[in-house]
Amino acid sequence: MIKGFKDFLMRGNVIDLAVAVVIGAAFTAIVTAFTTSVIKPLINALGGTETQGLGFEVVPGKESTFVDLSTLFNAIISFVITAAVVYFLFVLPMNKLKERRKRGEEAGPAEPTDVELLKEIRDLLAAQKSRG
Repeated sequence: MIKGFKDFLMRGNVIDLAVAVVIGAAFTAIVTAFTTSVIKPLINALGGTETQGLGFEVVPGKESTFVDLSTLFNAIISFVITAAVVYFLFVLPMNKLKERRKRGEEAGPAEPTDVELLKEIRDLLAAQKSRG
């Protein structure tokens, strides 16, 4: 049972998809907090003390037209940090594992035998016959 589960996990892009969804969602909160609390104030400091931060007003004197560039930089930094963590902690190790399998150092997922495939076909045909 455990071997079958391992084979399922190692097949196709299951690992890539799981990593992207779970780790990306969980880690995004941490990165967003870091960039909002630490990076954005540092970027806004570049805008000077007379402004709302790093950016400009489309209509001078009207705060609702302020284009906040620090928010854009914040999003870019968040993306780069998240992508780096996902790549170095998950994608790179999985690629190394796949490479080791190609060289024959580690066994890959087991392929079903001819007998197992024939049994599966027999069971499917029996199920179709009982329905119809």
